[in-house]
Amino acid sequence: MNTHSTAGRKPAASPDSSGTEAAARVADVLLLFTGGPRYLGVSAISRELGLAKAVVHRILQSLVSREMLATDPGVAGYRLGPAAVALGASALRRFDARTVATPVLRRLRDETGETTTLSGLVGDERVYLDQFESPREIKMTVEIGRRFPLHAGSSGKVILAFLPGDRREALLARELPALTEKTITAADELRGVLAETAREGVAVSLGERQPGAGSVAAPLFGPDGEVHGSISVCGPQYRFTPDVVVRYRALVKEAAGEIRDSWAWLRESGDVGGR
Repeated sequence: MNTHSTAGRKPAASPDSSGTEAAARVADVLLLFTGGPRYLGVSAISRELGLAKAVVHRILQSLVSREMLATDPGVAGYRLGPAAVALGASALRRFDARTVATPVLRRLRDETGETTTLSGLVGDERVYLDQFESPREIKMTVEIGRRFPLHAGSSGKVILAFLPGDRREALLARELPALTEKTITAADELRGVLAETAREGVAVSLGERQPGAGSVAAPLFGPDGEVHGSISVCGPQYRFTPDVVVRYRALVKEAAGEIRDSWAWLRESGDVGGR
């Protein structure tokens, strides 16, 4: 993404637009830290965002001064700082779908014996917000807070399937990188899968995002009727046999509906809060 301008090729920005552009640059820098390496340097950020190194350096120094970013002795680059961590924790506490999802996902974990997860839609990607780990010795766990593309894995596909058509098509027009050899990277093939997902209200993945992992996911709709995330059951792929997948499809859809109804009730009653 290239957000800097060249003199003579664009009219001077108004104060409002330049302020918005500056805020967008700061946000873009921070968002890089949510899905990439723990440490990022000036050069890497400059390349990724198409910004001049001097601009990146100024943004980084401003964020460090506010403890949104930090540096460590002997380590090149910047990492998220204590203020960013506190902000993220506050956001998770205030995500009321997470509040109502907790008992449902815990029960779903107990019913299936597999790890259950909650994902939220963030921009054009999704983020794991919570998980309840399987009690089994061999199990799947996820990285809370990490961003993933929507085209790979059941939790992402089921969100993508229920996005508004124009937004979904804009995402399908982009490059669809392969996370594993099972990832669907052809837009036309993915459209067919998404159409089936929308009809059935559930998505299945067998090794699409992570080799050897199986998952079944359902969309999570908010009180506004829009898709805001998804829930899933996930575990080693060898345990996701056809008959097990059929059972999990029904359980996950039922759980997602229960969360949706409880979320709507909380919003209407105003009784929302932390976990």
